[in-house]
Amino acid sequence: MITFNIAQWRAWAPGLESVDDWQAWSRHPIVLPASDVAPDVSFLPAMQRRRLSRLARMAFSVGWPLAEGREQLPLVFVSRHGETPRTFEVLSELSHEQPLSPTQFSLSVHNAIIGLWSIMRGETSEMTALAAAGDGLEHGMLEAAALLEEGAPAVLLVVTEEQPPTAYSAWIDDVPFPYAVGLLITPGNDWQLSLNSTRDSLSKSQWPHPLSLLRTLLNQDAACQHAWKNRLWTWQRNL
Repeated sequence: MITFNIAQWRAWAPGLESVDDWQAWSRHPIVLPASDVAPDVSFLPAMQRRRLSRLARMAFSVGWPLAEGREQLPLVFVSRHGETPRTFEVLSELSHEQPLSPTQFSLSVHNAIIGLWSIMRGETSEMTALAAAGDGLEHGMLEAAALLEEGAPAVLLVVTEEQPPTAYSAWIDDVPFPYAVGLLITPGNDWQLSLNSTRDSLSKSQWPHPLSLLRTLLNQDAACQHAWKNRLWTWQRNL
């Protein structure tokens, strides 16, 4: 079991940006319609913005405000699928025997976003990019807790997923719409996260774990559980 505080949070999805937007969605959650809209990252210079995919823009849009005014803030970035649109484009070029774009390839790797974050913020703190399974949020939280234990005053945890290309629809069914959730984690006892294992088959959650946690935060619920394979994670708020 680990304990921690969620000092601040931010989230983004197409059409959901403000706290009021997310509050309304949390009361009546629905699958959002397909959209190409991307979050506003006008706080970055234009030349830097041009390099960012929508996945990167989502991560920056939720993470940048949480990091504002904080120096040496470790970052844990979590995405199960990563840059699927960019990867698909690279693979398509290969299938047509076209020359690969070095920029496109370099920005498709899983740790590209934390590299860009480090460059654009001049940040030299420890950073980790995780490609976990369906409970990536929880594994990211364990990483954040380890950094707090080592003495970090706060850790930025960002979880984001992009809508995959249609070609992946037979294999990727856990991204109802593009989303990003940023959590500023600090030491404390407001929350605890525990893990239990079971041999029984657990039912799949209706929503990705980060969105379920967001609903818990917004609805002021005392607890929520996330099941993945034989792992059952329990988030408990100490009211």
